[in-house]
Amino acid sequence: MPIVKLTQDFVNNNLICPVGKKRIEYCDKELPGLIIIVSPISQGGTYFLRYKSSGKTAYIKIARTNELTLVDGRKKAKLLKLEISNGADPSNEKRVQKAVPTLAVFYEEHYKPYAAVHKRSASSDHQLYTCRLESRFGHLRLNQFTKTMIIGFHNELRESGLAGATCDHYVKFLRHAFNLAIEWDLLKENPASGVKLFNLDNKMENYLDAEQLERLLSVLKTDPNRPVCMIIMMLISSGARLNEVLSSTHSQINIETRTWKIPALNSKSKKARSLPLGDSFIDIYNQLSTKEGYLFVNRITGTRYQNIHKYWSKLRLKADLKTLRIHDLRHTYASLLANSGRSILEISRILGHSSVKVSERYSHLSTATLQEAANSASIKINAAMGK
Repeated sequence: MPIVKLTQDFVNNNLICPVGKKRIEYCDKELPGLIIIVSPISQGGTYFLRYKSSGKTAYIKIARTNELTLVDGRKKAKLLKLEISNGADPSNEKRVQKAVPTLAVFYEEHYKPYAAVHKRSASSDHQLYTCRLESRFGHLRLNQFTKTMIIGFHNELRESGLAGATCDHYVKFLRHAFNLAIEWDLLKENPASGVKLFNLDNKMENYLDAEQLERLLSVLKTDPNRPVCMIIMMLISSGARLNEVLSSTHSQINIETRTWKIPALNSKSKKARSLPLGDSFIDIYNQLSTKEGYLFVNRITGTRYQNIHKYWSKLRLKADLKTLRIHDLRHTYASLLANSGRSILEISRILGHSSVKVSERYSHLSTATLQEAANSASIKINAAMGK
C-alpha cells in the first residue's frame, strides 16, 4: 500500500500491479484517503475514497482513471470527505440504493399480490405491465426512474398511434405503483408525480338511433349464437356493464319485485346496488334454459363467460355497426331514458353512477326532449293562427 505523490504523469504511465499480487493500492500523499486501485487485468486504475464508517474501513468508488483526471478525482474526493464530515455515509447510501428492487421484482413480489386482492383492475394492470413496461423498464431499480424518462415514454406511446387515454393509463399505473413503493418504504420520491397527462376527452358518447337499434336487434334475434345474443340484449335492456351481466347469478334476480341485486364485488363502484328491471329484460330472462347458478354458462368450458368481444365483433359487422363498442349499449340505454323524459337523478340511480355529475353527459338529450315537448305547444298555436 505505497504512499506516493500522485501526478497525472504517474497516473498515465505507472499504474502497474506487481506480479503475483491480486491488486495494489496507491495512496495519494497530497490528499489522504484518495487511493487508486489497480488489478493485473485492468487497463489503468480506479479512484476510490477510503474512510471509516462505524469503526470499519469503507470504500466509495469515484471513477476510472481513464474517465477522470487526477485534478478532478481529487475534487470529487474532497467533496465526498466534506459530506462524510457532515454525517453522510456514501458507502452505506450506495448499499441502500442497491437494495431498492427493480420494477420487475417489485411488480412480481409486491405489486401483483397486492393488486390481486385490492384492485378490480388487476388484470388490466397486468396487461399494461407485460405489454410494454416489463421489456422497457423491468431491469431498472425504482430509484433509477426519472420524470424525464417517464415523460419521454409517455410521448413515444402517443407518437406510436396509441389513444391519448391509453397512454395516460401507463403513467397512472406507474404513478400508483411508485406511491405504493413509497408507502412500503421502498422509495422516497415518486418520479411520475407531476407528469402531465394528455387527458384527451375519451368520453365518447355513441348512441344508437332508432334505425340502428332496430338493425342490431334484428341481428340479435336471428343469430345462432343465442347465449351471446341474449347477453347483448340484456345489456341493451338494463344499461348494466358487461362484467355485471357475465358474473350475475339467478339468485340475484327477483322476478316478483323486478329487481336485480348487483353485489359490491361485481360493481365498478364497489357498492352494492339494486337495478330495476323493465319488461324487455324480464322477457329475455324468462328465455334462459337454466334457473340456478350463473345466468350464462359456456357449454364448452362449463364455466361462466369471461368475455364475448370476439363474437361481438362479428355481430356488429352483421349489423353494419363497425365502430359500435359494447359500452355504447350502456350509453344507448341512458339516452333512451333521457329521451323518455327521465331526470338526471333517475338516470344516475339506474346506471349506478357514483354521482349525478357523471350522468350530466346525458343532460343534452333530456333537454332536447323538453324542447320538443315545448315546441308541441307552438305547433298548436301556429295551427290556430293559420300558419
